[in-house]
Parts: sequence; C-alpha cells; structure tokens
Amino acid sequence: MSLPLEVKEETSVSKRTFSPTFKPYDPSQSQAILDIETWIPEHHIARVIDEMIEAIPDEQLFAYYSGGGRSSYHPKMMLKVILYGYSQKVYSCRGIEKLTKENLPTMWLAAMQQPDFRTINEFRGQRMKAMMDELFETMILKLIEDKYITMENYFLDGTKIEANANKYSFVWKKSTTRFEEKLKEKIDQTLQHIEEVTKSESDIPQEATPEQLENLANQLEKEVHQLTEEIDQEPDVQIRKEKRKQRSALRKPMKLIRIDFLPRLAKYKEQNATFGDRNSYSKTDPDATFMRMKEDHMKNGQLKPGYNVQMATEHQFILFYTIHQRPTDTRCFIPHLEKLASTNLPMPQTVVADAGYGSEENYVYAIGGEKEPRFNYLIPYATYMKEQERSYKKDIRNAKNWTYEEQDDQFICPNGRRVKFLKYMDKKNRSGYVQSYKVYECEDCSSCPLKERCTKAKGNRQVHWNTIFEEMKAKAKTALECEENATIYARRKVEVESAFGHVKGNRSFRRFSLRGIDKVHAEFGIVALAHNLLKVAGIRQLLSEKYRKPTKRGGEKRLVFLHLFYFRDLLDSSFFG
Repeated sequence: MSLPLEVKEETSVSKRTFSPTFKPYDPSQSQAILDIETWIPEHHIARVIDEMIEAIPDEQLFAYYSGGGRSSYHPKMMLKVILYGYSQKVYSCRGIEKLTKENLPTMWLAAMQQPDFRTINEFRGQRMKAMMDELFETMILKLIEDKYITMENYFLDGTKIEANANKYSFVWKKSTTRFEEKLKEKIDQTLQHIEEVTKSESDIPQEATPEQLENLANQLEKEVHQLTEEIDQEPDVQIRKEKRKQRSALRKPMKLIRIDFLPRLAKYKEQNATFGDRNSYSKTDPDATFMRMKEDHMKNGQLKPGYNVQMATEHQFILFYTIHQRPTDTRCFIPHLEKLASTNLPMPQTVVADAGYGSEENYVYAIGGEKEPRFNYLIPYATYMKEQERSYKKDIRNAKNWTYEEQDDQFICPNGRRVKFLKYMDKKNRSGYVQSYKVYECEDCSSCPLKERCTKAKGNRQVHWNTIFEEMKAKAKTALECEENATIYARRKVEVESAFGHVKGNRSFRRFSLRGIDKVHAEFGIVALAHNLLKVAGIRQLLSEKYRKPTKRGGEKRLVFLHLFYFRDLLDSSFFG
C-alpha cells in the first residue's frame, strides 16, 4: 500500500447566513417611572441618608426658622440632597442642583423638587452654620444607639485643609509690626517739623495717637485757613510770599496726617486685631492662617491659607471635630476636648494620639484634678521612640543617663563630678502655661576631658530639670508599654489616618468651598456626616452579602420554569383524560 504525498481535505461550507439580532429599542416611545424608589438598591447610600435624617425630630430643625414670608423648602429635604451630593464628591451648589435634575437617587430624596443653587448655598452657609453642632450631635447619638460606636477609645489627630482663599493674599504679623514702627518714626519726624515751623510746644502731641493727630490736623487746618485770609488781604508782595511759604509748610504735614498717617494707623490696628495670637492671615479669608501643607502644588514647601481640622474616630467613624487656626496640633488638644465636654456626647475613656500632642500642659489636663479625673491617655512624648535607641542610652549629654542622688538632690556626671541644685526657674510658653524647672550646675567643668561631648557651653554644664513633665512622661511610657494598651495604640494609624484618606483621597475633599471659620465648621460637618453615612451603608452592604442565601442563576431559573410548564402540561393531559 502506498499513501499519496498530498491529501486535499474537503471542508463543508454552510450556505446559511445569520442576520444580527437586537433587543427592542425605540427612544421615541413614551416611558414612565411609576415609583422611583423601586429603582434604588436596597442598601444604597440614599436609603441610609433618608433613614437617618427622618429620625431627626421636626421640632429640632424647625427651631431655626422664624416663620412668615414665602414657604421654604423642607429642611429634611435640603439636608438629604446636600449630604448625598457630598457623598458623591459633588461639593458645589451648582453641581448639587444638577443632581436634582439628572440623578435618580437625588430626585427621589428631593421628591422631584428642584431647589436652585442659590437656595442650596443659602441653606448650607446660613441654616446649617447655625444647626450643625446640634445636628452632628444628634447623628452621633443615633450611631451610639445603633451600636456602631461606643466612644470608649478616642483616636485623635489633625490634618490641614486649604481655605477658599488666594494663595498670595498673605499678611504677616512681623511685616505689619515693622511697617508700624517705621510709620511711628515718620510721625515723630513730622511732629518735630511742625514744632519747628510753628515754634510752639504746647499744642504739639508727644505721642502719635489717632485722636491727637486728628486734633492736630484740625488745628493746622485752622491756621492754614487764617493764613489764606491774611494773604488775600495783604497788599505787600514780599509779605505775601513769606506767608505762602509758611502756609505750604503747614499744609504739607496736614495732608500727611489725614491722607497717610491716620489711614495707615487704622489699617495696622485692624490688622493686629485680626491677627490675634496668629502670625499671618489671608486677605481673601481673614480667618484662614498660612500653614505648610503636604499637598503643595509647587513642591517647594510653600505656605498656603488653610485650617487645622482636629478629628477623632472610632471604627473609622468620625466622632467629633473642631476647626482651629493654629498650625500645630499641640495647642489644639485642650480646646478640642473642652469643646467636646461642652456637648451632650459622652466623654471617652481613653484618648489615643501621636507624639505631636505629648506636652506637659496636655498631660496635666488629661490627668485632671483629684476630684475630677478626666480620662486615660495613650500619648507618647517627642523623644519616646528616640529613648529606645541604644545610642541615646549611651549619650553622656542626657542627664537621664547620669546617677541621681536623691538625698543630696544632685547628679553625678560621667566624669564623677557633682552637679548640684542651683535655683528654681519658671518659663511661660506661647499658650500662657507656666512650666517650673530645677536648675542644676556642675561644680567645675574647666579641666573635664568629656566637656566637648557633654556640652557646648563656655562655662559649667547646667541641667534644666522639669520635675512635673518627667513624672508625666514616666506615666505615659508605662501606659504605652502595657501589652493591652500597645494593641490599642497600634490601631491609631488604621483608625484616624484611614478616615483622612477617605475624606481627602477617595472623595477628593482638599479645599473648602466656604469662607469664614463658622461656615468652614459647618462645611466640614457635612463632610463628616457624609463619611459616617457612607460607613453605615458599607457595613449594611457587607452584612447583607454575608447572610444572603445563594440564588440560582438566570439559566437555572429558566430551566426550572420550563420544567414546571412541562409537568403542568402532563398533569393537565392526564387530568382531562
């Protein structure tokens, strides 16, 4: 047998042709949605917002309306629409207005009403500014009632959010002080010039107060007016020239006082009142302070106007927040907790924060008095992590590594010399808190071979020992080294940093839309409420998926449906015979 070298395979080609098929589609056909609610998923954020806002008593919201005039939109509807817009990363009033016309959940929440952007802006900036504290407190109490949070562990941290202000509209306190000093020097020179021209010391003020300068300008104006009349009546040309020179010499300082000195003094006084205890503010939003922020558009550490938002979380729910004008977290700790204590919310059992809050003033406040213990705290101090290093324990510059003799109240330095108690000293920090120090001084450091490694002082080495702060730090260290507390402190980054990530990263809220600290407080309250409601919706969605019964697929359902029809036909045929 032999096989051919090439074998041609004959393939059968089907002569049937298939035409594409489509589902029915006719955009000109009239359509109607009888009930919008049926199109909203079961655990959608819109349903959570509707449920939580409806739980607020009407009387609580109606109290912020005076009554009379044209009918207003219902506050619950306005709250639902604004909260849903913020949950969808829509922060402008025009964008929220657009949602009421195009977005199905928003249309359902608004009951097909369409408030314009001016109405939304007025409600957000005025009504919510007044009701935000009570509204947020009510929502947190509802979350506690529903077992979402307990307020036991209070994870506190701060973040900076840019203000709605021009980046280059800054006013610096040092510049204002320098300009004011130069102006006072110029005023003193002008007063001396007036004294020389008028040759009178009785009517010239010694201090450049605005009232005295105004009186001096009025006096000079009278003299100028009198000289003008004398010039008009004087026939002698030479005398008229001399009087004109005298009038010019008086008219120039008079104009300086009214056009330059008085407006600038009023301007600097207003600026100093705006500064308060701050070093800067923005002309666009005077309540905003220039701070260094991580989101730097020029990547050069530029200062931008913003607010320091102090926020506490538990299970990544925002428990409480405050808005501050100070860039550092240390001085925001006590005002934040004082504001919390003034509300109806329960005080936490344990406050957990990072080393930025670890100051003597904050530790003393946390411990409280003997009659009124406030709360436990898990707050490390600035050098807590550094003290764990081996190099720190061997560094002879640190007085903690020296031997202390309590009986004689003295230290023994690494060279074996005595560092004796010298005096007490008090220091006041920027917030006005007074710290007490015990000053120790070495008996003789002149011939010490370790002096270069020990101190840079020319004389004997001094040690400033803060007894109260050292005791507070020892308590903080003991608390942090406890295994149970260490587990709680390890949750800090997961808790509050995750909430910051959701707000600023996932929902892109990095800049306020409103101006003024009161309106900013209300706007971040909306952000916090939207965050909490999204958390509730996410938890409910997870629980529903966990306990949901497995369902059959579409094909399986169709197969069972056909089988039922088949068996029904058999039964019908056997029944009718």
